[in-house]
Amino acid sequence: MTVWPVQDAKARFSELLERCVAEGHQIVTKRGAEVAVLAPMREWRRLVEAARPSLKALLLSDEARGELNMLARGGARRRPPPFIGQA
Repeated sequence: MTVWPVQDAKARFSELLERCVAEGHQIVTKRGAEVAVLAPMREWRRLVEAARPSLKALLLSDEARGELNMLARGGARRRPPPFIGQA
């Protein structure tokens, strides 16, 4: 894994891309701080797939999946029956 200052990454992008494919991850820095990573596509797909939980894992998890907005019991009012006119 090689570290590239952003100026070098911009000026030598083709080389950065070739080294990524040949050697793996390439880190890009800005003012000395790591800000981005260029990764080979096969590695990216593997990471994305590994991060996605299976349906079984989702169904068995204890984590909340969202908020349910439910009315308090007894708070709903019934509509009056329709008026049936006299014949």
